[in-house]
Amino acid sequence: MTPSSLTLDAAAQDLLFREARTANTFTDEPVTDEQIQAIYDLVKYGPTAYNQAPLRITLVRSAAARERLLTHMAEGNRAKTAAAPLVAILSADNEFHEELPHLLPHFPQAKDMFFAERPVRESSALLNAALQAAYFIIGVRAAGLAAGPMTGLDFAGLQKEFLDPDHTPLMVVNIGKPGENAWFPRSPRLAYDEAVTTV
Repeated sequence: MTPSSLTLDAAAQDLLFREARTANTFTDEPVTDEQIQAIYDLVKYGPTAYNQAPLRITLVRSAAARERLLTHMAEGNRAKTAAAPLVAILSADNEFHEELPHLLPHFPQAKDMFFAERPVRESSALLNAALQAAYFIIGVRAAGLAAGPMTGLDFAGLQKEFLDPDHTPLMVVNIGKPGENAWFPRSPRLAYDEAVTTV
């Protein structure tokens, strides 16, 4: 497979995938609400099961909220979270089914037929919000920004501090323009033949 085998041009492929990296440092250039709205308005079209939309995004902007967040980050993640222009807490809404009659108008009965039980909702919310989180990271890249997604944190503490029992935290994402020495060396990836099987 070569870049020319894809419809997306090589520059866009580089922006979204080949040259995109997880940033560990950022400049102090702000990330605006308009940028985040543009990102969301793009990535909301990513596919999910039953068109559910369990992802919730909590933007941590105030200094007080940032300090509260830092207490729940692993020690190795605190400095970069403190310095990022914007931090987003991504979580899964376990009551997403309440929106299904609106989001799935041709099959509104899916709300009660498939998602009446909380354990089923939690499993579905976790999977589909994780899908949406991946789309969100790609959207950040599409905006010319870098994302630093992290799961090194106290999830129970984060949930208690910023969310509620109906919202399961997934990750914290630092967002901004990459700063000096932002990248670790590129880690290997599996080759096609190592990951793909034809049956």
